Amino acid sequence: MFKIDKSINRISRLKNKSFSDLGFKEREHLQEWLANQPDALGEDLLIIQKEFDGFDDTRERLDLLALDKDGSLVVIENKLDDTGRDVVWQALKYASYCSSLSKNQIIEIYQEYLNKYCGGGDAKSSICEFLSVPDISEVVLNAGNNQRLVFVAANYRKEVTSTALWLLTHNIQLQCFKVTPYSLLINDAEELFLNVDQIIPPPEAKELMIGMSVKEAEEKEVVGELKNRHKMRLAFWEMALEEFKTSQCDLYNNKNASKDHWLNAGSGISGCPFTMVCGVKEIGVEFWFSKQDTQDNKFMYDWMFERKDIIESKFGDQLEWFRLDDKKSSRVQIRSDFDGKNKDNWPEMIEWLIDHMIRFEAALKPHLGELNKLVKAQSEKY
Repeated sequence: MFKIDKSINRISRLKNKSFSDLGFKEREHLQEWLANQPDALGEDLLIIQKEFDGFDDTRERLDLLALDKDGSLVVIENKLDDTGRDVVWQALKYASYCSSLSKNQIIEIYQEYLNKYCGGGDAKSSICEFLSVPDISEVVLNAGNNQRLVFVAANYRKEVTSTALWLLTHNIQLQCFKVTPYSLLINDAEELFLNVDQIIPPPEAKELMIGMSVKEAEEKEVVGELKNRHKMRLAFWEMALEEFKTSQCDLYNNKNASKDHWLNAGSGISGCPFTMVCGVKEIGVEFWFSKQDTQDNKFMYDWMFERKDIIESKFGDQLEWFRLDDKKSSRVQIRSDFDGKNKDNWPEMIEWLIDHMIRFEAALKPHLGELNKLVKAQSEKY
């Protein structure tokens, strides 16, 4: 670091010093500097206590306790020339202790601080002024698990920075500030300077890391939801297959339950399965024309569609026909709305699937043998 001298248009190097070389101490100096100038940490903070030891059944005490502009508690741990190995664990303990502090307790803690160090004052009004709210009844303090950690030290051990970065990826709000004292001799008098630099997370990366945390949280939520959905589908298909074994439909007698939302059974034509579908909001039975060759699929679909009236008459209801000209496959289906998340609906859903698959197979089966011969002949032409 350099000092700029405008009068001579020169810079002078500042000498990097250690706190111990300068005779500074953690509580007497660094802690006092931050207590009286908390915005040195890059934001407006309200110091509400120092050397706080109001923890049940422990003699431990944290260095500084503050509120941020969101009303969250900020645990500030100061170390001089070296963090030591246990500073993160120490701060996490303090944050856990503070997590249960109520609004009234926080006000009491701050009032004690004002009385002891600031010559008195009203904690409630000071908090309201800091948070820009008209009345303490509108204030929410220490909500949820939003306690923050701030570390201040001249040097950070690798195990500390590694742990801090890992905690950030798990949505623990923390910052590491590196404080460096400098000296400069001017006319045989030593002037001292202090640089406070946020190193974790780098300020320019803060928004990116927040965005990544949000993304990771969304991904975890989706993964969790999928796992639950997969378990539910597996349970549903297990129940359904047991019921199918005692029904007139033998398509699924040798099938196993699956976590997928669909369950296939052979029709006698390769690539053309009977399919049961179980979605979150609907169930259905389908027949797919899904051979490797698109032309074969469209030929089979068109041939079956010409017999639409005969098939639907046999089935006893209208079906939905999808040629899907922009896709390789085509299908015919019927579906019904059900709340699949409600297990109380499962017996009715399974009964629907059994009834409709029996009638669906009976309506399509008489045509599948002839269709299979035709598609093989059609393929031989190409």
